[in-house]
Amino acid sequence: MIVDTNGLSAWWLNEPSFIRHIEQADRLCVPVPALAEFRFGILKSRFREKMTAWLEDALATTTVLAADESTTRHYAEIRLQLTSAGTPIPMNDLWIAAIARQHKLPVISRDAHFDHVTGLTRIGW
Repeated sequence: MIVDTNGLSAWWLNEPSFIRHIEQADRLCVPVPALAEFRFGILKSRFREKMTAWLEDALATTTVLAADESTTRHYAEIRLQLTSAGTPIPMNDLWIAAIARQHKLPVISRDAHFDHVTGLTRIGW
């Protein structure tokens, strides 16, 4: 399961409905774009030290997935599909979708725009 940025926030906040989903996951992965967005949020937070420590613990239980050459193929296909359909999504979410589709993993996110990406399953909470 790929954890989106709002999933990281829900995990940090220990939201019960989110926690139930990740407890059932065989594998938790954090894509680099979501990690970067979350770290940006940490820098703006008054809970910076506590969140940084929490994130390090959380990352110890996940796999961080970066984009590679194969990801770029998924990115291009998804971007063309969404642009042609008139349903573009934010750039970081496009990369998250490409990484998820490449690894054949669902995305846990509150962002319904992931539902427009063919070959991708979104888990909401």
